Amino acid sequence: VKAGGILAGEGAEIMQALNSYGENIGHAFQVIDDILDVEGDTKELGKTVGSDEKINKMTYPRLYGLERSREIANQLVDDAVSSLNLFSSDADPLREIARYLLERRN
Repeated sequence: VKAGGILAGEGAEIMQALNSYGENIGHAFQVIDDILDVEGDTKELGKTVGSDEKINKMTYPRLYGLERSREIANQLVDDAVSSLNLFSSDADPLREIARYLLERRN
């Protein structure tokens, strides 16, 4: 995410916004991946559902429950989108990517 800002020679404020966006969507992706491992479809997911539990992996649903994990994922996506407030509509594709994470099934 930061590569575009680096290549464009952007300043600290833009780079911080891109960094925050990247960290939040990365974190949201992991939380959602953990949720999908509990309630996803093996065929859609491309891996066996429940595999994290079988190896006693510490996941968000295991630590916080599914509902709280969903809330965390939503907040992370909201934070990612908010990180882009200083950008124009040119950053809408990044906003859409963040929102898509909440809808993904694999």
